[in-house]
Amino acid sequence: MNKIPRRTFLRGIMRGASVGVALPLLDCFLDASGKAYAATGQRIPLRFGTWVWGCGFIPEKWIPATTGTGYAIPEHLAPLAPYRDQLALFSGFDVKLDGVANKPHITGCLGLRSGIPVPDENVRAPTLDVLIGDAIGNGTRFRSLELSTSGIQRSYSYRTAGSPNPSEVSPLALYQRIFGEGFQDPNSVTFTPDPNYMVHQSVLSAIQDDRKRLLRSVGAEDRHRLDEYFTSIRQLEQQLALQLQPPAPVEGFTLPAPPPDMTLDSEMDNVLAIHRLMAGLLAKALQCNQTRVFNVLFSDTTSNLRRHGTTDTHHTLTHEEPVDPELGHQREVAWFAQQSMIAWREFLDALSGIPEGDGTLLDNCLVLAHSDCSIAKAHAVEGIPTMVAGGGDRVRTGYHMAGNADPISRIGLTVQQAMGLQVERWGSLSMETNKSITELLV
Repeated sequence: MNKIPRRTFLRGIMRGASVGVALPLLDCFLDASGKAYAATGQRIPLRFGTWVWGCGFIPEKWIPATTGTGYAIPEHLAPLAPYRDQLALFSGFDVKLDGVANKPHITGCLGLRSGIPVPDENVRAPTLDVLIGDAIGNGTRFRSLELSTSGIQRSYSYRTAGSPNPSEVSPLALYQRIFGEGFQDPNSVTFTPDPNYMVHQSVLSAIQDDRKRLLRSVGAEDRHRLDEYFTSIRQLEQQLALQLQPPAPVEGFTLPAPPPDMTLDSEMDNVLAIHRLMAGLLAKALQCNQTRVFNVLFSDTTSNLRRHGTTDTHHTLTHEEPVDPELGHQREVAWFAQQSMIAWREFLDALSGIPEGDGTLLDNCLVLAHSDCSIAKAHAVEGIPTMVAGGGDRVRTGYHMAGNADPISRIGLTVQQAMGLQVERWGSLSMETNKSITELLV
């Protein structure tokens, strides 16, 4: 069988305009073990995602006492014991401040994701998930999917400064977006393209010449803005093209049932239930190639999570709850931190519960999980807890690594390299690094 590059496009002419259609995942893109190859011939995970929880952790309950593979699992990581061999734990990596004041709950999260010291919501974009999405996200209906499970419409995925990619907050809305209008069951025996998609595609194709003329007639700043705008149009063109061809069959896929219309609030039990539903829907979307990139926000960086029957939020408690003299930490804050790790375990359950090839969906995903700070009471951006899960044959897992105050951009650089991006250096100022984490890369 001839080897065909995984990024192959079918090209042709439609009404005088050239069009390109991405191919679905084919057997000829795989090796004998069913693992996908990059254009370089190296095997990489087919999907990438991030999973974020707010307000950090209790260090003595989370950080293993030793590094390497033989560490004892701390109390708050106990829920993750089934995934010990599929997790790499990172402690002691910092977002550098370069002498500028820390912007609470923003600096850590966006610094980690952008490689920029002390960014705000106008962070110079794109964030690392968007960079990876541009490399692997073609050929799917959605360049990425963003989910927020605690009732807050928020995202830390940025293509352009000041404009985060919008997130879905309702399981039902997420279901309708993925599996409602426009979804084609990959295992259906019939395929009938909607003629409306051809009309829309023709309209977009017709403006190509005007688009080029406009770009030639404006200044550099406007060209930059227009290029960002036309990027979204190109994504729409790709989505329309996909709707005009039958999807590749997916072994074992069954269409999930619509979820109930749930109350959206920040009570922990409700948030965990919503998170489980949305994680399951996302896993199904990944399985049938609706997207290859995702961002899940379990709780906002100023976590609004609360216990049943109380009004005090997780974030409020981090600042107002006294330290328990016997425990040496804040008792209620520790409860929220542990619940976040239970949610993270349940997200991994959703991915690992779907068989794929000779493994599971988790084996073919690389997921970067992180918080926005270490000790929330102090808004500390030193030692932000970070984990990498899955990754298949492209990363090494099953250990704990201490960063010794190295810039956390080392993790972002290495994750991009693991996903096949040809990047040797990433970040800016004191966060700029060309030092990969060789322990993570295969």
